[in-house]
Amino acid sequence: MKEFFEQYYPLIIVGAVLGVISVVFILCYAFIKNKKETMGFDRNIPDKEILRRLLAYAKPYWKSFVAVLLLMIFSISYDIVAPLLIGQIQGMIKGTFELSALFWMIALYAGILIITLVCSYVQAIILQKVGQKIVSNIRLDLFEHIEQLSHDQLNHIPVGKLVTRVTNDTNGVSMMFTNIIVNLVKNVFVVVGVLVAMLCLNYMLTLMVLCFVPFIVFFTMMFRKFSRRAYRRVKDDTTDINTFLSENLSGIKITQFFNREDKKLEEFSQKNNRLGKSKYQQIFVFGIFRPLVYMLYITSVLCLFFLGAKGALDGTEILGQVITSEIIVSFYMYISKFFNPIQSLAEQFNWLQSALASAEKIFTIMDMQPTVVDSEDAIELPSVEGKIEFKNVWFAYENEDWILKDVSFTVEPKQTVAFVGSTGSGKTTILSLICRNYDIQKGQILIDGIDIKKIKISSLRKHFGQMLQDVFLFSGTIRENILLREEGISDEEVWQACQYVNADHFISKLSEGLDYQILERGNNFSAGQRQLLSFARTIVHKPQVMILDEATANIDTETELLIQNSLEKMMNIGTMLMVAHRLSTVQHADNIIVLSHGEIIEQGNHFDLLKKKGRYYNLYTLQHRKEELLKQGA
Repeated sequence: MKEFFEQYYPLIIVGAVLGVISVVFILCYAFIKNKKETMGFDRNIPDKEILRRLLAYAKPYWKSFVAVLLLMIFSISYDIVAPLLIGQIQGMIKGTFELSALFWMIALYAGILIITLVCSYVQAIILQKVGQKIVSNIRLDLFEHIEQLSHDQLNHIPVGKLVTRVTNDTNGVSMMFTNIIVNLVKNVFVVVGVLVAMLCLNYMLTLMVLCFVPFIVFFTMMFRKFSRRAYRRVKDDTTDINTFLSENLSGIKITQFFNREDKKLEEFSQKNNRLGKSKYQQIFVFGIFRPLVYMLYITSVLCLFFLGAKGALDGTEILGQVITSEIIVSFYMYISKFFNPIQSLAEQFNWLQSALASAEKIFTIMDMQPTVVDSEDAIELPSVEGKIEFKNVWFAYENEDWILKDVSFTVEPKQTVAFVGSTGSGKTTILSLICRNYDIQKGQILIDGIDIKKIKISSLRKHFGQMLQDVFLFSGTIRENILLREEGISDEEVWQACQYVNADHFISKLSEGLDYQILERGNNFSAGQRQLLSFARTIVHKPQVMILDEATANIDTETELLIQNSLEKMMNIGTMLMVAHRLSTVQHADNIIVLSHGEIIEQGNHFDLLKKKGRYYNLYTLQHRKEELLKQGA
């Protein structure tokens, strides 16, 4: 046996050196690599920047992380000391020993084990609490930022993608703080500590173990190459299926109306199968990697048993070192504790990259700056008289595809102005521009003589009340939907607003009244009832300018009478701007502006426009004939 080691001593040294170099290489590669494209994820934000921003969220909890580090040192001590104690106990049992000495050795081992378990438990509790706080802060910041995005940005981002960012991706970041980083540090310490202990115990057997490390590094690099693709596919396919679900579950009624359930099921099945295949590939990569590393571990154990046991039986020194049964037992345990962290490191590096990829997706959303923002000299608007002026306004949603072309008009305080025209003429766009949902390219929009770009957006919108055709009601009570969490408004004021807009007619018939629960999107109410609730919601917040966009569309005749009565009352509150296809709704407006292809072609009151016999006259005549035909048909 001695001759064997002396003969192959140079080869063992070379293998050990390669092993040490491989360990250093894989650690440096994992921690220092910082490219624009990392781990196969097309990064727009460097890893250093992502880590810096994530650590900024962790900074307030630095004391907790220091405590975790100290607890980690105690828990690592078990991995380092336990094999030595087991070896000593085995040696005592084999030879002559005193029972008291054996008892104290076992008690020491049990004590270290108990301390380690307690430290690990406390460490896990601290990490989970801190990790959830950090992720909660990230989630809050992300949601708050999404709320600040402009309408044009929100129109281009699928809701499902935003939901994925707030839920799935934040969970990925959560794993980074609660598991990945700590275990990475712990495993590095364990590898170094175990290696030092093995060298101190028997450097020749340690060199033999290190000969297997180059193979581990090779398998790890192959694992990283294939696993990064699997991670990326899983993330992309998860986002895809979430986007599909968000859109199609919201529009499931349309699917049912047109009897397209089978087609949608087929489409979902394709996306579901694609995600399943991605998950399978990810599992397959792990399924190959783990057995390979385990094979190397078993091979190293067999070599230990063969060389170590033969040396122990011979009782001879090998290059100045005697191999005993105690050393064999300790080395057997050390080999397991050496290979497991290396295997875990490889996996955790990939989980770290997955977490960084999730963080990048989050920060990509958070780096989107709203296109409509307050100017540096923006002012608060304490009150509004209601005078609105458009001066040579040009606007396009994209490039120079002009929706409005050199539009100019004036709305006096307390006036009711209606916008009519064919679809796509720019009516709704005008209402959106007044609230500064979008910024115009040319011209000027004034409120009480002040350019709206010089008014803070929140202050501007506070004075507007918008009632749209597609009324959105949140899950909750009627009261909560009217108040929208606005404090300082009493139930009496809420009820007065409901009476004012005639919503009390159906609310009073409900068993819970204002506490009646509204289902998602208000599906347990008719379109007219939802519209009346939107009127009440607007009135209770006391706006100086009211905007109605097709508020009477798709309403039954009975409810339309209630809405018409409500509109007549609301016209006395302040300035009112309205868009309506039913010209009967706008007959009492002070001014009617007729639009065509983004230009004003006529304006005046109902009777003046009829006398002109222009576009408004044609629209009114056509609509009147249609209504007459419908009555005859009925």
